[in-house]
Amino acid sequence: MSGTERSSNLRARLNAGESIVMPGVWDALSARLVHQAGFSTAFVSGFAVSGTLLGKPDVGFLTQVEMGAVAQRVCDAAPLLNAVVDADTGYGNPMNVRRTVEIWERSGAAGMFLEDQVWPKRCGHMAGKQVVSREDWLAKLRAACDHRQHLFVTARTDARAAISLDEAIERARMARDTGVDALFIEAPESIAEMEAIARALPDITLVANMVEKGMTPLLTPQELADLGFRLIVSPLSLLLAATKAISDAAQVLAIAGTMRESLENLVSFDSFTDIVGLPEHLATEQRDGS
Repeated sequence: MSGTERSSNLRARLNAGESIVMPGVWDALSARLVHQAGFSTAFVSGFAVSGTLLGKPDVGFLTQVEMGAVAQRVCDAAPLLNAVVDADTGYGNPMNVRRTVEIWERSGAAGMFLEDQVWPKRCGHMAGKQVVSREDWLAKLRAACDHRQHLFVTARTDARAAISLDEAIERARMARDTGVDALFIEAPESIAEMEAIARALPDITLVANMVEKGMTPLLTPQELADLGFRLIVSPLSLLLAATKAISDAAQVLAIAGTMRESLENLVSFDSFTDIVGLPEHLATEQRDGS
């Protein structure tokens, strides 16, 4: 699918009342695995990309060009997956946001998240966040909405932790009027706070961020839908699982020097080559006479 088709598919699913869970991905392989697991949509997580590409925390190291390149690889590797790509603060002022929109659309992305933190930003579940003025953020959102061709734009505010829940809700109301497709108030700390958000913003898609051991209660998709949240990000689940699996295997290999007694913890060689598309490649070679 093209980026236009991906964003149209995402909007159609939401308009039909579907709850959409977006696992976090960070490269071509994780995107293929998520699609093969049956997901329609994934979130290219800045936290995950910073950790895997750079080996650095999500505190503003990742650049626009690096993130755009990852988005391109994800979209190429999983062409039927709707990739919503983290854009942090847009990497500058409204002019830079316009360029970010262009890069994301060229990559084939279905959508973007655009937040109001002071740069360098921090992961939404870290302490010490600060936010820019309302008008600075709204100017970026207007630039994104005015300049996009098809991108599904989500406005994210971190004002809940930086200022107050009331300020976050007011910013979200103002963001809604810029023409964004969805609103994301990061890190509400209770179900009561989530209920307040949903009451205040009943007429637009709401995003819930399910970070294991984060600030927000972990709820099921049905529980979130009952509260009014139907676009659900699970940004770190697969990254944390993969990190544990790699660490455990590395420890076994370091101690035993072989995985011979732990083969049950590994996918087979043939299974992996299936995941990355070797059968299709071989069929193409045979058809082409290569």
